[in-house]
Amino acid sequence: MGNPAGVRRDFEALEQRRREAAELLRRGVHQAEVARRVGAHRQSVGRWADQLQRGGLRALRRAGWAGRKARLGPADLRRIERGLKRGPEALGYESGLWTSARVAHLIESECGVQYHPGHAWRILRQLGWSCQRPMGQARERDEAAIQRWKQKRWPEIKKKPKTKAGRSFSSTKAD
Repeated sequence: MGNPAGVRRDFEALEQRRREAAELLRRGVHQAEVARRVGAHRQSVGRWADQLQRGGLRALRRAGWAGRKARLGPADLRRIERGLKRGPEALGYESGLWTSARVAHLIESECGVQYHPGHAWRILRQLGWSCQRPMGQARERDEAAIQRWKQKRWPEIKKKPKTKAGRSFSSTKAD
């Protein structure tokens, strides 16, 4: 009955469900029936009943957000986005391609917070930026030279199958 992977929980709705369960428990409805009505596991309803008995409705309130506090605030994220829009050249890089290491460098220079390059993409995703790949072909590409190489040079250096030899007979093979 939990949440599918990758789906954020609605903490307000979960707290409302616990309040509904508390009301049903106060009316004397059995825990199994409460679980069916509110769409929860029986074990959860049992835990809620214990919390309700020990601390009242206050004990069923939501605990708040779990996990570590964010190291970057909304103002930091705006500064990072402005830096991303200026491009990596503004940081002294030669090409206009953002890599995760370059994004980590931008975050550190703009906000003073160090991020491992392997985790900098999370900030990009939070800002609504997606991974982009550059074109696979260089602008300086000479199509005529490539065609000449494919038609003349490649057949010269390409391995060719050896001529087929006569049949091989094994003395260990049974007739």
